[in-house]
Amino acid sequence: MKRIYTFSILLLAFTFLVNTSYPLFSSQPEIPKTGLPVLITSCGQSPGPITLKVIFKRIKIEFKPKAYEVIELATAEDLKAKMETGTPYKSLIIVMGASLKGMGAAGISIDDELDRTSKLIEEARRQGITIIGAHIEGMKRRAQGATVGDNTDELSIDAVAPNSDLLIIIKEGNTDSRFTIIANEKNIPMIEVEKQLDLLEEFKKIFKK
Repeated sequence: MKRIYTFSILLLAFTFLVNTSYPLFSSQPEIPKTGLPVLITSCGQSPGPITLKVIFKRIKIEFKPKAYEVIELATAEDLKAKMETGTPYKSLIIVMGASLKGMGAAGISIDDELDRTSKLIEEARRQGITIIGAHIEGMKRRAQGATVGDNTDELSIDAVAPNSDLLIIIKEGNTDSRFTIIANEKNIPMIEVEKQLDLLEEFKKIFKK
């Protein structure tokens, strides 16, 4: 009798867990389909796109000519122009990370960046381009804005992360679970790596034939 009672309690507990908003068994959304060519750009003018350019150069994938391109101030018009050539971009990587120095050198403000990024994402959606949001400079990039009393980096994240099809994040930049929360709320698959060097293997997997 005692065994039956214990089993019933366990069964009720299991049923409760399964029917709560925190399921006992859960799986991450499937990684979206990606393809080449890929456009790499920034939201916030941090050095992130240059880092990715170096990484893509090192990736041992049979890239065709012009398989990837870095345009730090890419616009919706760039996507349209590429489509008109007959070889449209299939993927778009937007590196999140605001740099006051970078924006100052480009003669733009964070509002300019947010407006450009919004239109870029809108056009990418229209063309069916896979959008990858990347934050690859860690918490130091996020902390810089807080240090000078602004929130430019967080605005960059807000503009890109919730509107991405896939998130690629350096673990050290997610210590407050900022990206995990966004990924869970928006049902976005997320790849989290320990360090920038690990991006080599991840991008190989993402863009493999």
